[in-house]
Amino acid sequence: MQLRKQVEWGLHCCLTLAELPHDEFLSAKDLALAYRLPKPYLAKALQALSRAGVLAKAMGPMGGYRLARQDNEITVLNIVEAIEGNGPLFQDTGIGKLTTSMTAASLCPINKVMMAAEHEWRAALKITLQDLRASRTIGRK
Repeated sequence: MQLRKQVEWGLHCCLTLAELPHDEFLSAKDLALAYRLPKPYLAKALQALSRAGVLAKAMGPMGGYRLARQDNEITVLNIVEAIEGNGPLFQDTGIGKLTTSMTAASLCPINKVMMAAEHEWRAALKITLQDLRASRTIGRK
């Protein structure tokens, strides 16, 4: 499995936006400049985050993006799913039934292990932006 670059970009931008006062916005241009990213591709990620309710968007000269909710209410998983989608990572096509004596009621052992791995992966991504911000400051003076 490989996540798109926009997931990393979205995570970093959300962390930056989490540090702003709640009534302030940063433009896609400013975020792209800060991280040296191509603005058109970053803008698509920011739009996806906005559609998913992770970011709020304001139009106009003072507009831009900010978090739509508190940083303790937004998880890494929310950001990943906003950009990548929330469908299952593994698609069982049923080919195991062609070569084994599995019945329709039994679950393929490959499907079982993949579902378990996905469950653990998603659970690990339930860390909040607040938690990430706190871990960035550990050890700083």
